[in-house]
Amino acid sequence: MTKYFTTLAIMGLTSLAAAAAPKTPGPMLAKALKGPMRGVTDIIFANRSSYNDGHWYANIGYYCEDENKPAYAGNGKSAGGRLCKLHLPTGKVTVLLDAKGGSIRDPQVHYDAKKILFSWRKAKSNFYNLYEINIDGGGLKQITSGEFDDYEATYLPDGGIVFVTTRCKRWVNCWLTQVGTLYRCDADGRNITQISSNNEHDNTPAVLPDGRILFTRWEYTDRSQIGYHHLWTVNPDGTRQMVYYGNQRHYPLYIDAKPIHGTNKVIGIDSPGHGARDHYGMVSIFSDAFGPDDAKGIRRISRKGRYIDPWAFGEKCFIAAQKKTIQIMDASGKSEVIHSSNLNCHEPRPLIKRPRERVILPATRPEMTTGQLVLTDVYNGRNMTGIKRGDIKKLLILESLPKPVNFSGGPDLTSWLGTFTLERVLGTVPVEEDGSASFTLPANRAVFFVALDKNDLSVKRMQSFVSVAPGEITSCAGCHENRTKTAPAMRTRVLQAMKRPSSTIKRFEGFPDVLDFNRDIQPIFDEHCIKCHNPTKFKGKLSLTRGLSDNWSINYYAMFARLLVADGRNGYGNQPPRTIGTSASRIMKMLDGTHPKHKKVKVTPKQWRTVWLWIESAAPYAGTYGALRNPTQRGRQGGGIGQVFRSGVLGKRCTSCHNGKKLPNIPFHVDGAKNRGIKRPMPRHERKIIPNDPLAWYSSQVVVNLTRPADSAVLMAPLAKKAGGRESCPGVFKTKNDPDYKRLLAAIQQAKKRIDATTRYATPGFKPNRQYIREMKKYGVLPKTFDQAKDKIDVFETDQKYWKSLWYKPKAMAK
Repeated sequence: MTKYFTTLAIMGLTSLAAAAAPKTPGPMLAKALKGPMRGVTDIIFANRSSYNDGHWYANIGYYCEDENKPAYAGNGKSAGGRLCKLHLPTGKVTVLLDAKGGSIRDPQVHYDAKKILFSWRKAKSNFYNLYEINIDGGGLKQITSGEFDDYEATYLPDGGIVFVTTRCKRWVNCWLTQVGTLYRCDADGRNITQISSNNEHDNTPAVLPDGRILFTRWEYTDRSQIGYHHLWTVNPDGTRQMVYYGNQRHYPLYIDAKPIHGTNKVIGIDSPGHGARDHYGMVSIFSDAFGPDDAKGIRRISRKGRYIDPWAFGEKCFIAAQKKTIQIMDASGKSEVIHSSNLNCHEPRPLIKRPRERVILPATRPEMTTGQLVLTDVYNGRNMTGIKRGDIKKLLILESLPKPVNFSGGPDLTSWLGTFTLERVLGTVPVEEDGSASFTLPANRAVFFVALDKNDLSVKRMQSFVSVAPGEITSCAGCHENRTKTAPAMRTRVLQAMKRPSSTIKRFEGFPDVLDFNRDIQPIFDEHCIKCHNPTKFKGKLSLTRGLSDNWSINYYAMFARLLVADGRNGYGNQPPRTIGTSASRIMKMLDGTHPKHKKVKVTPKQWRTVWLWIESAAPYAGTYGALRNPTQRGRQGGGIGQVFRSGVLGKRCTSCHNGKKLPNIPFHVDGAKNRGIKRPMPRHERKIIPNDPLAWYSSQVVVNLTRPADSAVLMAPLAKKAGGRESCPGVFKTKNDPDYKRLLAAIQQAKKRIDATTRYATPGFKPNRQYIREMKKYGVLPKTFDQAKDKIDVFETDQKYWKSLWYKPKAMAK
């Protein structure tokens, strides 16, 4: 019977009544109804179509490049959604609400089991809002409204609601869709308040017995963009954000976690890699009893197949959804279908009364715009080898800045394989001799720290973010510390930092707080470096001139390929001391007069500080999100350079040496790094310069100059010195009259003509794309009347207005 109806359901041939198979409970369900599920007669669940995007988070809103292309489920022919109630003893299904071409998701049962909270996107709407309905299908009530997506909501024990929403006004740093973060509101939808300051997604909040909110937090502060999305906790007022499990575990997605009542454990999904669509993965039990990253803290239950949305009736009985079925599962992973449908099943929840969790009283002061953080001992932490007491004198405070648009899975012009996010330099605070610090932070903003030595060089970089709620006073034990332990200093003495008022962040007056390579850094190289490091002299096989390739400037790319600058390289988190930042960046010694080969080069103190600020703020290329390119722009700007290498000249004149055996091919693409025996992402401290490094000398990003085509390395290297070249490849082009030289130069000039026809960043006449303007108008940063064709725009200033619009403002100030 079960197999028969399941097959029909998968074929889409059953009616809703027929889909209620089996008519009587199977053996596993029958046993559970007499045991751990005693008293459970009904289950609430949602039917809906699968999401359009393969990413686990891309299920709301529209795609950035096209506001008419939705990312949500139930679009077009795939439309379909229902809120349903399943009667377990008989298999009867009652449709409480038919979305009728829209989509319903995330049902949650109230404590009294008399009403259900859910998200509904109506057929003629592009947005999910929160609704409530009685368990008999009556009393439908809308809770939230507006052109935002409100979803994944759950009831709070204090009578409020916590939910995920796009009201945070930001986009995924490495994809094409919008971000949702944690907010809360009253039961009637009033007093919507921000809980999280994350720049990436928060997901699937649930309330723990002690009153904390358990949720999934995805974030990547100078580390891999696809590896860190784990379980965190926060109080309902936004205070005490803390990792629950997995912040240092690379690559799984831990999501859909809920408490197993009567235990200190939670049930959730371990979705492999960067996560699967609809959150599919292995049903697993998590515990923080062994610490936030210990492998003993996770135990997989399901063995075959992948599931979503588990619910636990103790540690030995679970229900979960799998495609068009709802199944019961035991502790060994054995499962049985208890319902089949003609649409995918989601969020099965028992319709039972449950006690309210502990109410945590608010610890915020909403009238304040700041909070206080007390660090007990900066030397107490993990991966701190080589750091001696007394080494750390200050903390540099950085802010991770949200994106108003994004168009790709890479950093685009923000960096080359480094940071996806611009970082604002807020300033420094002192660290006491005992390693303690106490300082004031702006509320509801994502910040992180860099420990500095007496010379202001980086010692250890925090690769996660922290935030404080308005008026919050909180503490942490140390640097990437094990949060299951208390710092020894707390037990033996009064912290030196607590013997004085909280430090105010000391700003770097007279310097930009968000750095841009071409505006702030290139002029320093123009003054001090290009006399030797130019296309002709080419000292150290390096040119630091302003020439642009099809993406970044040649100078910017070359410095990273030659390991002159040490950033996070999109690698793993919590990297060793002195491997990221100014202490590990060779360029710093080349600018202060101490390098044996650069003794005559000594920049001014202001110039040194500017370069220092740039490196410590992740060394971005474009210091504005207005530079991010949509797919059309990337195609137009990147397509021309391919014609250069398809001109036939390189194959005719270069491949006798550059054949991949004797010397690397030209061009050597970034994704060819595996040919060097290196797998990406690679930690900066594991990379070394090697002879004929193809990334450094043969990439298309360094051999073609689209600002001054004749200066291109692909022309200068094989050109004889007498003809003005470098003659690195002797005997190729003796004069500029060589037909192949002219042909190659013409191809580069044509590529330059093509790219100059676009509004390219770092060139005169640059303008941001229409999507950037669209979102800035939507967010109220630009006036609705702004005309992109006529009105001038300063993208740096516009970015700053956008970020400032997101700052926390007390309600009296916000009016």
